[in-house]
Amino acid sequence: MARILALSSWVAHGHVGLSAAVPALQALGHEVTPLPMTILSNHPGWPHVAGAPLPCDQLGAMIEALDRNGWLAGVEAVLTGYMPTPDHVDLAAALIRRLCRSRPVPRVIVDPVLGDLPKGLYVPVAVAEAVRDRLVPLADTLTPNAFELGWLTGEAVGTLEAVQVAAAGLFPSAPAQTVLVTSAPAPEGWIGTLSVSRHAALSWATPRRNGVPNGVGDVLSGLIAAGLPAGAALGHLSTLIEASLGAPHLRIVESASDWTRAAPLHPQSLPEI
Repeated sequence: MARILALSSWVAHGHVGLSAAVPALQALGHEVTPLPMTILSNHPGWPHVAGAPLPCDQLGAMIEALDRNGWLAGVEAVLTGYMPTPDHVDLAAALIRRLCRSRPVPRVIVDPVLGDLPKGLYVPVAVAEAVRDRLVPLADTLTPNAFELGWLTGEAVGTLEAVQVAAAGLFPSAPAQTVLVTSAPAPEGWIGTLSVSRHAALSWATPRRNGVPNGVGDVLSGLIAAGLPAGAALGHLSTLIEASLGAPHLRIVESASDWTRAAPLHPQSLPEI
């Protein structure tokens, strides 16, 4: 069981952000302390949505209360996801630096939630720049999609080789041990995932499905934060996706007896660059 502190969005209805990662991690027996950066009624893709970011001073007070109650001691991993403002990025970065002065030092997983194709950025440029400049350098593991990797690096990511080069290029400016890139280029009808570390690159291809609900990336980054190898996390996720096709939301709880027992997916090794 891992103890994970997770900072991202929270929705009252549905499974995205913390509302996706937390129940998935709890189904696997992990202990999660969620800190919502913003609270919404539901994913903004629905016709009606309401909510707002939590004020940073309120979040700061919550962090202090958690600390004084002893609930930040022994945190094994910190996961960051959606950040609504640059101030929230600063709060997350300060908390990570604070926790990394403790023992044991927690692993830091940054899911740079910035945008995707075809829409591009869906956060303000100031937020994207803050994530790039102030959170990415703190990460042990990054989990961008291909668009986000291209935005962070300014590099083309149209081929698997280009994604590998762009991901490896993050290492000189960040301590990231691994960059796990989702929505990587893959053959027609497939969707790729690429894991790039200083010493190896592995790729997976899974069938592209129609009717996949939102929140898949949030679940994946949560599973990586729990310490699962990428192949094991993708095995869980693939089975969860299959069980959720056509549903309005991921069927995290309803299909837990199946996806929590799924076998890992086997990777293909890529040549070093």
